[in-house]
Amino acid sequence: MNQHQNSGVQRVVEAAARKGVDLDIRVLAGPVQGVEEAAAAVGADQGQVVQSLVFVATRLNGRLAPIVCLISGRNRVEGGLLAAVIGETEVRRASAAEVRELTGYSMTSLPPFGLGRDVRVVMDQDLGTHEWLWAAAGSDSAMLRVTPGVLRMLSNAFVTPLAEAPWVASAMAQNAGPAMEGHLRFEAGSHA
Repeated sequence: MNQHQNSGVQRVVEAAARKGVDLDIRVLAGPVQGVEEAAAAVGADQGQVVQSLVFVATRLNGRLAPIVCLISGRNRVEGGLLAAVIGETEVRRASAAEVRELTGYSMTSLPPFGLGRDVRVVMDQDLGTHEWLWAAAGSDSAMLRVTPGVLRMLSNAFVTPLAEAPWVASAMAQNAGPAMEGHLRFEAGSHA
């Protein structure tokens, strides 16, 4: 790991230590990109890999309020549900530049805690179905292993359903078209 990555991992270790937790961190042979590579690197199921995704809500003064969503590698965040749960009218995914500016980490190294600023963290309830979870540890070549309860405590997360329901993704794919991008289309029909 280079010096920058070491400092990112060190911030995560220090954040956990402040709450009395010694982390189980695995330094990987090289950087991993995406859930599939991360799961393979640690010998876990993709559902055990925690995606730390940054969304933003825009304040009246134009400032961005970051929200970090912790979700299983098998799931996608349902944006409308996220907005409703946190009491915002609208949220959107943060750009790579916004993620770095708001958290101090890149998208590929973003840990679920130790972000160095007050950030709302929301954790999908599906993560609680696993005995162990794996998440980025402040570097794209280091991962930490943690139980769902300890992850919730370290990240000070609010636990709620966040995952897009499977039928939503299926309906979006079936109804996709240039004019229907991002909207569901329902057609009336008769049953014989």
